[in-house]
Amino acid sequence: MIETFPQHKPLTPLLENVQADLAALRSMSEQDLVHLADEIRQFMLYSVSQTGGHFGAGLGVVELTVALHHVLNTPEDRIVWDVGHQTYPHKIITGRADRMHTMRQAGGLSGFPKRTESEFDTFGVGHSSTSISAAMGMAVAAGRLTPTRKVVAVIGDGAITGGMAFEALAHAGHVRPNLLVILNDNQMSIGHNTGGLATYFAKIWASPTYISFREGSKRILEHVRTAWDIVKKTEEQMKSLVAPGMMFEELGFNYIGPLDGHDLPLMVQTLEAMLQLQGPQLLHIRTVKGKGFTPAETDPVGYHAINKIEAKPATPANDRPKPPKYQDVFGRWLCDLAAKDGRLIGITPAMCEGSGMVHFSKEFPDRYHDVAIAEQHAVTLAAGMACDGLKPVVAIYSTFLQRAYDQLIHDVALQNLDVTFALDRAGLVGQDGATHHGVFDLSYLRCVPNMVIACPSDENECRQLLYTAYQHQGPAAVRYPRGEGTGALVEETMTELPIGKAVVIREGKSVALLNFGVLLTEAKVAADRLDATLVDMRWVKPLDEATVAAIARGHDLLITVEENALAGGAGSAVAEFLSREKIRCELRQIAIPDSFIHHGSQQQNRIAAGLTADDIIRAAQPQVTPVHAAVGTN
Repeated sequence: MIETFPQHKPLTPLLENVQADLAALRSMSEQDLVHLADEIRQFMLYSVSQTGGHFGAGLGVVELTVALHHVLNTPEDRIVWDVGHQTYPHKIITGRADRMHTMRQAGGLSGFPKRTESEFDTFGVGHSSTSISAAMGMAVAAGRLTPTRKVVAVIGDGAITGGMAFEALAHAGHVRPNLLVILNDNQMSIGHNTGGLATYFAKIWASPTYISFREGSKRILEHVRTAWDIVKKTEEQMKSLVAPGMMFEELGFNYIGPLDGHDLPLMVQTLEAMLQLQGPQLLHIRTVKGKGFTPAETDPVGYHAINKIEAKPATPANDRPKPPKYQDVFGRWLCDLAAKDGRLIGITPAMCEGSGMVHFSKEFPDRYHDVAIAEQHAVTLAAGMACDGLKPVVAIYSTFLQRAYDQLIHDVALQNLDVTFALDRAGLVGQDGATHHGVFDLSYLRCVPNMVIACPSDENECRQLLYTAYQHQGPAAVRYPRGEGTGALVEETMTELPIGKAVVIREGKSVALLNFGVLLTEAKVAADRLDATLVDMRWVKPLDEATVAAIARGHDLLITVEENALAGGAGSAVAEFLSREKIRCELRQIAIPDSFIHHGSQQQNRIAAGLTADDIIRAAQPQVTPVHAAVGTN
């Protein structure tokens, strides 16, 4: 076991040999494979401590990753990873070790599999529960075009709770492509470990001798239906005694497991055997998140991802306390309001820590629902609660609410049900990149009838607008960003603010800035330098049309500012209003251009998208075409 992060880059001779030629991995002895896994684990500990990034999941699949690349002829054979948190060992093996120091940095490696980054990354991911569907598609393609190709999907016990995963399992059991699904179970959520007996029988079921006997017996006895039914039923009863595989067997998969996912020779032997089988196969393995690093094994949640390990300063820094994170502002508001209103129910799709709901889950356990990775269920569950008098608050990342759009429209908005959506990670999120940016919510929510949408500009406004949205009798969304607030004083009192009413921050001359959300800090800098009027709009829907009309008639140029896609966002709402009312005023829009913004820091993201004070100032210059594609003109 390793107790601390390595201070210096470890010696990794076997890994260097693999980097030079992946074929070397396929010719290694079992003993060398075990040593290689140790080198990868040490190298990963060192590299992630230098850059930060996802951590525990990768440590837990080192042996599995080594075994897969040893047995398969990658990249010709396909490995499809779910979510991608666990793919750092995969990246290290497949020629990217010398670039791990760029992980999640602008221009560097992505924290997730990315097809444009490497031919070994067969499918780009970031959201969960997609691997089986994608791998099945590849298996169907292989059956028609490349029959010798092997296809493997690796999915965790968390991701398999997503409904899409079960849809894919059911379809694969029907179509029966040659597909191996590996269920990586690191939290004991798929039944109990039954110890040595399960491992013993799993070895038997995965052995070439048993497989040959099973398939031969099937060919002989399937013509004698009674005999074959007896043999099949006996096998299923044996498996039900020692392994939680009956569900997968009923879906049409041949189930093997659970096996020790850290027993590398066993993994190699089992994979070699199962990849020879025809039809859908499921291998269930047990792993330990954070394996080999004591702090991560002890605290797998805390070490899911880490920041760069910085050297401690020689003298304590005399800095002011950092502002609270927006997720913590939400979490405190949720607890404060729950203490006052017994109807409040908190719902999250597997984002308890990320959404700031840890304290709520402990203080109000009977009113807290973590529905696992099931965004669609989360939204319709809230709709059902709202039908019968409860007041559900759905805490969900903006990027994940996209997955429940139909439920939001049909189950909540169409019925005008009283559900509050707390949209965390709205806008550009930084190092997680394009899969996690919450830059479409204003566009996809604004067109939905009955919705009201708030965009707080600081942490106090976030608290007050959350309270206002909760008091509103109908569907309401409050979107706020990742990370720390601006340092605004958060008032203990919760005040219901007027819905659809903006606040004029600064009176100026010919230019007016209409700001929607947390870019207010940048807008203030620009307004001061331009001597421009500045309005904190607060609401995207309903839009404060009276204020917009008055500002438009008193200024030569309006500039809308938002951290959302240009198409269909807050600026579009202003443009539609001006057009409808035939108000003549030049309008320019500062928003995210029609492209995906890649990973980097949040500030680098904003620079890339053209969302800084300098961009606003450039947009205000007369007779000058804005230099950034994010700026639109009406």
